[in-house]
Order: sequence, then C-alpha cells, then structure tokens
Amino acid sequence: MSRTARVERTTKETKVLVEIDLDGTGAADISTGVGFYDHMLHQIARHGGFDLTVQTVGDLEIDAHHTMEDTALALGAAFDRALGEKAGIRRYGSATVPMDEVLVRAAVDLSGRPYVLHDEPPLAPYIGPVYPTSMTRHIWESFGQAARITLHVDVLRAARPGGHPDAHHVVEAQFKAVARALREATAIDPRAAGAVPSTKGAL
Repeated sequence: MSRTARVERTTKETKVLVEIDLDGTGAADISTGVGFYDHMLHQIARHGGFDLTVQTVGDLEIDAHHTMEDTALALGAAFDRALGEKAGIRRYGSATVPMDEVLVRAAVDLSGRPYVLHDEPPLAPYIGPVYPTSMTRHIWESFGQAARITLHVDVLRAARPGGHPDAHHVVEAQFKAVARALREATAIDPRAAGAVPSTKGAL
C-alpha cells in the first residue's frame, strides 16, 4: 500500500503545497522563502527517510510567522493522511541526537491524540536574517496538532562550559532528532501482521 499524501493549504496569508512519501529515500524539494527553515525541512526528509516536497509562498514582507506556521500545519496534515489507518506501524519512536556541544532527545507516539512538550534554553533571537528562534516551539506545536501525534522534544545539553548556546546547533539537532523518531515510529513492524498497534483497535 502506498503511504503518500498531497496537502494544499491556501489562506489570505500563505499558499502551501506538501507532498510526502513515508517509504522514500530522503529526497527533498523544499522552498519556503526562509532559508534556514528550508535547511531544517531537508533534515526531516533526509534523516526520516521520507521523500518530501514543500513549496510555500507567504507574506514574508510582514514576517516569517505565517509562512512557518502554515507550512508546519500542512506538513503535519500530510503525515496524518499518509499514515492512513496506521495498520502495521511501530507507533512509538525515539532518538537522541548529538550535534557537537548539543544533545537533543525526541520521542513520538502516533497516537491520534495531539500533545506537544518542548523544552529548550533561551537562544539568540534569529538564525540567519529571517528565522526567529521563538518559532521553533510553535513549529512543533503546529506540526503535532495537525499530525495528531504526541511529541516530546527536550534539549538535554546546549552549551560548552562558560559558553552560550549555539542557536543553529540547538535547532538543527531538534529537527534531526524528531526526524529519526518519526522514522522509527512510522516504520512497518514485521511482527505486527498489519494490525493497528493499540488495544483499542484504532489510533
């Protein structure tokens, strides 16, 4: 069964197209107008093993908020749609990812119940000219809500002794950890024999 989805989301503020194949090779075609965000979405594709297309046109003349939020909502909706009834998946996934001085842990449950917890230290306000670091939490909240998943993201270590957190490393490690956790959770479990991984019989 093909585990693919296409989501189009259009508002007065943004126009978003997301296409995903959960059983891909990590190929990505990403363009949101926010360079660092594009780089992060490439991490989702590469480290998740998902083929991913994201094309967003947003009101960047105002700021990046709507562009980033609506992209995360469309991406979450695409994940939810591609998973279908979630038959035969592992359901749970977790990953701990180091990136130089930074260590991040992500855990996911494809539960059908959206709940997101996110913990990171204070960071410099921007990465590059347009990525506000305050948006990282909101990205995970928007993605988790639309994907209908439980997601925990914790920055366990963020700075060398006496130094300050490198915002680039802190955020990138989060995206890599979430991607690896999603890769594990969405994988087909050969022992599940196509059953939905819940005593309820549905997720």
